[in-house]
Formats: sequence, structure tokens, C-alpha cells
Amino acid sequence: MNITDIAAQVADACAELAADTDDERSFPTDAFQHIADAGLLAAPLSEELGGAGLKGSPATAQNQLDVLRELGRGNLSVGRVYEGHVNALMLVQTFGTPEQIARWAADARDRQMLFAVWNTEAGDGVRIEPLGNGRYRLTGAKTFASGAGQVQRPIITGRLPDGGWQMCIVPMDTVSTTIDESWWQPIGMRATASYKVDFTGIQLDASDLLGAPDDYHRQPWFGAGAIRFAAVQLGGAEALLDAITGYLRDLDRTGDPYQRQRIGQMAIAVEGGRRWLAAAARLDLGPDACACDAETTLAFANMTRLAIEDACLRVLDLAQRSAGARGLLRPSPIERIVRDLTFYLRQPAPDAALAAVGQAVLDSDGKASQRWSGIGR
Repeated sequence: MNITDIAAQVADACAELAADTDDERSFPTDAFQHIADAGLLAAPLSEELGGAGLKGSPATAQNQLDVLRELGRGNLSVGRVYEGHVNALMLVQTFGTPEQIARWAADARDRQMLFAVWNTEAGDGVRIEPLGNGRYRLTGAKTFASGAGQVQRPIITGRLPDGGWQMCIVPMDTVSTTIDESWWQPIGMRATASYKVDFTGIQLDASDLLGAPDDYHRQPWFGAGAIRFAAVQLGGAEALLDAITGYLRDLDRTGDPYQRQRIGQMAIAVEGGRRWLAAAARLDLGPDACACDAETTLAFANMTRLAIEDACLRVLDLAQRSAGARGLLRPSPIERIVRDLTFYLRQPAPDAALAAVGQAVLDSDGKASQRWSGIGR
């Protein structure tokens, strides 16, 4: 059985459990036990490290996106947290020293530890103060820290005194943080436990720092990573299409011509999203990708993200029209998926992403229609 089929089976189990943790103070612990048991916590590691190689190389990018899409189909909250785990292990393998990679790979593979990337912050963001002798002290907090209280190895970013932006991995099982659960009161994605976490007073060793200052924001690595959360979102749209289809069958409404039209439109939107992901899987997203291709890569990644957002919004609108008021009542899974997908689609700076695509077209030397002609072929 290939890794995508394994993820599909895990996603089915996650879907069965999703309603049980649809709460701001819950976390899908049982779902992540299924993920761990299936070997998916280690899957983002290279095969040499005992994983499935889902680290985003051109050879494995499609499998990575398919796994993310499947887990999003099972439960968007699970998919969101797992996507952070994938991102973190990609960063570890890209910027870590051999000793760091071995240590943190063992945490994911042997100890089944959950990783994450916590970058978002408010005015009281994280600062990293060198103390000398290879020691550092943290002050400040991160917001939208998905999996807070469950993630054992988050990558957090912090500002150095000289203004550099430094990554570090905090061993949450050996330090004390303050978690503000009251901060998290969303309309959807409740089970992600995306709380506010204050790291003030924590001290780290130099061996806990990942990469050099500003590695986190290297392009096209940083911006093009949007295709991974887009894959999870598309999985949510697939789940919504499946839920509406089952709902109409249960009501014996499959003969209604208007419902058929809506289902057809939803199917077109979802399949279009899958085609965008398949093309994006062929991008070189590495931090050392050819500089001359970085703008093209970023623009295509943004196009993929925005096209999938449009597809998901289309599915959301049509699904609610098809379900009517009755289908949007709890405990219908349609109601939960609609809330989760609506909230998850609100990713940062969509207007800036669209403007960047337009600028890339305007800056093109040749025909605008041919700018991405070599991608996805």
C-alpha cells in the first residue's frame, strides 16, 4: 500500500472522530494516534532517516500534497496541525546540522513527537537574547500556535538584537510556558488548539537554534509553501462535496435537476484544484532554487493558492445552497465542515498574493500566457 492510500485510510478514521473534538478546549488526540500508528509522523523524513521521503523534493512533492489533501478531507483541524508538522520537519532537514537532524528525526520517528511551526505574533512577539557561552533567553509570545499543549517540538521564530529573524526548536517537555486558551474563540477549526503561548524566561542552548538568521524567510521556500495549506483546504472541499452527495442520496434528491447542476459545479471546482496541485508539485521550492526562477515559482504558487481558494469558496456556496437550512443543523458534518473551511481559508495577505501574480505577468518579457508554460507539463 502506498503512502497516499495509507493517508486515505487514516483520513477515514479521522472523519469518524471529528465531531468528538469540535470544541475550543479539545484536541484530536485519537486522530493523531492513528497518524502515529500509520507511520505518518515519520513520513516527512527522508528514507535514509526512516521516513517516506515526504520532504517536498521534486520526486516526492506530489505524494506530500496528496497526503495533506487526504488528511484535510478527514478533518481540517487534523490536516492543519499535520501540515505544520510537515513544514517543521522540512525545515529541520533543510537547515539543521547533521547532529540536529539526527536528534530531531529520532524525536519524530522513535518518540512519535509532534512538531509545528509557530511564527505568528502580535506586539508582544518573541525576542531572542544572547547570554554568552552558547546560551539564549526568550521573551514574548506567539499567537495562532496550533497544537499548543500537544506539540512537543515547535519551531518558533524570534527577533535577535541585530534585527535578524532566528528559528529555534523549543523542547516543550523540559521547559515551562504560559498557554492562554481563552485567546482562541474561532468560528471554525476549533480543535486545532491554536492558543497563545508565552515563552518568556525560557533559556536555550545554541544547539536548539535552527539555521542562520533569516533562513526562515528565504525565497521561494517561504512564500511558495502556501501550496501545502492549499492542499489541506482542497481536502476540506472534497469532504464537503462527499457530505453533500451523501446527504442528497439519503433524502432521495438525486433526481432534482438543480441539485445535479450544483453537484456538477462542485465537482468541476474540486477537480480544478487537484489539477493545480498536480502542476504545483513540479515546482522547485527549495531555498537554493535558481534565483532567476524564484519570481516565477512564487507567482505560480500564489496562483495555485488563490485558485484553490476560489474553488473552495465556490464549493462552500454551492454546498450551503444544496444543503438548505436542514443540512446546516448539528450534528450534520456539513455544518462543521462549512465552519472549518470558511475559517481556514482566511490565510494571510491574499490581496498581496494576487497583486504579486499580476506584477509577475506585467514584468514578463514574452507573452503573458506563456510565462508558466513549462510548469506542470
